[in-house]
Amino acid sequence: MNTIKPRPLQKGDTIAFISPASKPADMNRILLAKARFESYGYKVKLGSNLSKERGYLAGTDDERINDITEMFVDPEVSAILCVRGGYGSGRLLDRLPYELIQKNPKIFCGYSDITAMHNAIYAKTGLVTFAGPMAAVDWYNTPDEYSAKVFFDLLTNLLENYTYPYPEGHEVIAKHGGKATGKLFGGNLALVLSILGTPYLPDLNGCILYLEDVGEEPYRVDRMLNQLRLAGIFAKMNGLIIGQFTDCEVDHSVKKSITLEEVFNDYLTPIKKPLLFNFPHGHVTQNATLPHGVEVELDADALTVTLKEPLVV
Repeated sequence: MNTIKPRPLQKGDTIAFISPASKPADMNRILLAKARFESYGYKVKLGSNLSKERGYLAGTDDERINDITEMFVDPEVSAILCVRGGYGSGRLLDRLPYELIQKNPKIFCGYSDITAMHNAIYAKTGLVTFAGPMAAVDWYNTPDEYSAKVFFDLLTNLLENYTYPYPEGHEVIAKHGGKATGKLFGGNLALVLSILGTPYLPDLNGCILYLEDVGEEPYRVDRMLNQLRLAGIFAKMNGLIIGQFTDCEVDHSVKKSITLEEVFNDYLTPIKKPLLFNFPHGHVTQNATLPHGVEVELDADALTVTLKEPLVV
């Protein structure tokens, strides 16, 4: 698959807000995020069905597909920002307008449940997309300074050999040393597993894999890592970045469990490849934007992740 890159975001551009997964808890958050981006010098366009609701979904599948299609074909829209994750984007994968997306490459950003769309879009079109802050989650309030800086650094500049900074006091840990390169893929662990074995997960052979998750008890993380192992993904990849696994421990005085660290040790200690823990990405305030489908260098000795090519053109 040939890689396609969007053009950089520039002041005066229009950013579209859509919700491909769950409905935002509070429409007011969307309006606050809209005002924030307008204060930065951008225009904001809201998806036609953004306020729709169908149970735990942000409208019907047709309504969510319509918003995605509308924003990719709209010549005024330069970037598409998901308002939240939740659940539902995976339902759309066999219906996304891939040909239109390929012909109209744009910045597309979100994380969590949006993992399914990032991987599917790259697998079917080669478009580089971005796992990063979302409108009704990260931008409605004063955004974290670190997260905002990385977001705008990556999406507004033609950067090459960009080494991710870390928040002050944040410690990244090497499980195994060494250096590896490969295209960066992955995302939310549960969502990666949800498309494993389908046409919507890119070829992970020789990749740098990154994983994060939220609210999964150790036994569930255990089960998911075991599935990756049995599927041969750990054997295929060149290196691994473990981001934030938020709210994934249990109260051991109430429920018998091994720790999350023990789960990681069981599965990852045998993997003799460069491996970083505690990278600042996931369901956390300090959330570094990560691109899907570009060449990166993972240097576990230096504790660094470096983008080896521009993300926008």
